[in-house]
Amino acid sequence: MRSQASFAALLFTAGACITAPAWADPFFFTTGNADGALGALSQSETPGLVETETADDFILTQTTVIRGATITGMIRRADVADITNVEIEVYHVFSQDPFDKPPSGKVPSRTNSPSDNEIDSATRDSSDGTLSFSYTLLKSDFAVSNTVETGINPFEVNGKTDANRTGGEGPASGDEVQITITFTKPIVLPAGHYFFRPEVLVTSGDFLYLSAPRPLVVPPATPLAQDLQAWIRNANLAPDWLRIGTDIIDAKGATTPTFNMTFSLSGNTIPAAGISGEPSCHGETVAALATEFGGIKSAASTLGFSSVAALQDSVRQFCNP
Repeated sequence: MRSQASFAALLFTAGACITAPAWADPFFFTTGNADGALGALSQSETPGLVETETADDFILTQTTVIRGATITGMIRRADVADITNVEIEVYHVFSQDPFDKPPSGKVPSRTNSPSDNEIDSATRDSSDGTLSFSYTLLKSDFAVSNTVETGINPFEVNGKTDANRTGGEGPASGDEVQITITFTKPIVLPAGHYFFRPEVLVTSGDFLYLSAPRPLVVPPATPLAQDLQAWIRNANLAPDWLRIGTDIIDAKGATTPTFNMTFSLSGNTIPAAGISGEPSCHGETVAALATEFGGIKSAASTLGFSSVAALQDSVRQFCNP
């Protein structure tokens, strides 16, 4: 496993200077810019629409408060102003969640997939006020080489095996948009390997989550060994997931494509936080926050919480998952 010191380069943009003390570092993670290789549907369930989820992974080396995020996607058959809702979920890697069920056999593999169910304490939704968002049109008539939207099938359908290997649904174009998200209730997570899953609802249109280059590269041009590929599922396949490249697109003899998705995360690390699940977690975490930010009130303000009570509530959820 790559050491924390070497992995830290991934958490900051190239050339950024780390000026804060080591005990209160800002956190930043990014997969880079959209590469035009893939658009994968990621939309909420509404009348006439099946929920479809696309997720990609990230790693935290320390307890971290995530205050914001960006996602880049493509809007089709609608205007960027027709974005009506954004929801964010975070998942453990499969089998790291005690509620995960054994593999069903309906998909080729669950190794390194997202877990069956999201982490409840990390779900944020603009419809309930736990996040706010804005959007920026990056490019009109942005094109992708392939898409995955409805061809999300189990391994066997009506006796036909390999029904999951559709090859994708072909090229598409639309408006490239970046959505900037502020968590009005920041997300607190311990060190670990996670999947980040956004869903975007567009009135009378589609949101295709755009791919970014893979493997993820840490300056100077070193591929990150722990970087996992993107996965997708819809409500008909859940709780299982499929690898977008390996299981669905599959190059059939050539080098199988794999994908990252385009997103970033930002916030602050809390290295001296208590250990989630331990009896001393709450006291140690509050003490660490007060020490690192010059008081608990200052910690709440700096980290983006609406009040000290809101911060305390998140600490309780972090300590008692």
